[in-house]
This record gives sequence, C-alpha cells and structure tokens, in this order.
Amino acid sequence: MNTLDLLAWGVLPYLVALTLIAGLIWRYRYDQFGWTTRSSQLYESKLLRIASPMFHYGLFVVLAGHLMGLLIPKAWTDLVVSQETYHLVALVAGTLAGAATLAGIAMLIYRRRTTGPVFLATTRNDKLMYAVLTAAILLGLLATLTGGHFPDGTEHNYRETVSIWFRSLLAFQPDIAAMAASTWQFKVHILIGLALFALVPFSRLVHAFTVPLHYLFRPYVVYRSRDAAPPTPSRGRVRGWDPVGTQDRERRNR
Repeated sequence: MNTLDLLAWGVLPYLVALTLIAGLIWRYRYDQFGWTTRSSQLYESKLLRIASPMFHYGLFVVLAGHLMGLLIPKAWTDLVVSQETYHLVALVAGTLAGAATLAGIAMLIYRRRTTGPVFLATTRNDKLMYAVLTAAILLGLLATLTGGHFPDGTEHNYRETVSIWFRSLLAFQPDIAAMAASTWQFKVHILIGLALFALVPFSRLVHAFTVPLHYLFRPYVVYRSRDAAPPTPSRGRVRGWDPVGTQDRERRNR
C-alpha cells in the first residue's frame, strides 16, 4: 500500500463526508434563503420543460443503479441472476440512463449559455458545479463502457473492487487494497464524484437534500379579485389563509 492510495481511498472519503455534513449544517443555519435552485423558469421554459425532467429522471436511475451495485454484495445477486445477465442489464440500463442524464445537462448548459437573462444570473459557482457534474457523468459513462477490463485484457468486476471498498468505508474499515485494484476509469470517476459531493453544500445542488413535506400541511391558497365583494363573516374559523385588506382586519377586530 502506497501513501497515495492511503490518502485517496482511506482518508479523502471521510474528509469529503465531513465537509458534506458540516457544510449542510452551516448552510442551513446561516443561509436558509440561499437554500434553493435559483430557478430561472421565468426567463425560459420551453427548453427547460424538456431538459430538466430528462436530467433529473436520468440521474435518479443512475443513482439507483449506483446504490444497488455498491450496497448489494455480489454473492446475493448471484443467487438470483447470473453474472452475465447482471452485467448486461447494468450495461444497458446504465448506458441509457447515463446518456439521458448527459443529454439533459447538455441542454441545460446550452440554455444557460444562450438565454441572456439566464446567463447573466449564472455565477462562477454555477459554472464550477456544471463542470464537475458533467465530468462525473462523462467519466461514469466511460467507466461503464470501457472499465470492464484491465489493460492486459483480463476482466474487471467493479463489484469485487469498488463495491467492497465502498461498503468497507461504511464500517470504518476502509479496504484500500480493493479500490487500488480497480481500473483507472473507476478511480477517476470516484475522485470526481468525491469532488462533487464536497461541492454540494456550497452550490445549488444543496436542494437535493430538501424534502418539501410542509407542502402537505400548508393552508389552501385563496385567490381573490380586487373587484370582488367583501366575504361574508363566518361563524367559525376555516382552514386557509387569513383575510387580507384593511376592511377585513377591521371586521375581525370588532
């Protein structure tokens, strides 16, 4: 075991996890108003209507595939399907999902670059985020398509290297040798992925950790016309927004 492998696969993942957790806590405490995607839908919606679902749904499938491949031991899946079937399904599904995600983010970047108001609202942080995210997707596709063999032609199974290393991190006993035995495609993909996770708390990607549960319990939104007659007083309080306007407040105070 050399020092570089120790730092990359034994120390860096925990530093990234610490940065992610501490960054999320800091962002929530001191920048709740900035905890948003800073949506630009008002500036342009036609391309966004296509690109955003393609990117998000594709990314959802990609993440689901990552979790299944990393968390479920190979011995378990071997009881259900053969290695050839698993590899074929993972290759086809991963390639299609990765291609959809890549096409979606490509359209989002094109939209951001060619739509004036959207481009003016783009920060340096956004540009860095898009660059790292795109690199992670590209290298993930590269690892899927070309990382199945070592340079000498022998077969490489990431579930016997990367997956074992990932699960060992969760047990706080990092199997550095397992990750060091992987192909360079997976190594670079993992490093870019770690950089992306470290960037999440300080970018618009932080919205991925937001679950809008309060929308299930928020009052109804009541729309009123300016020329509408004042509402008649009710005997009991109904669920919804409080009446607005000076006359309504005076009526409540009587």
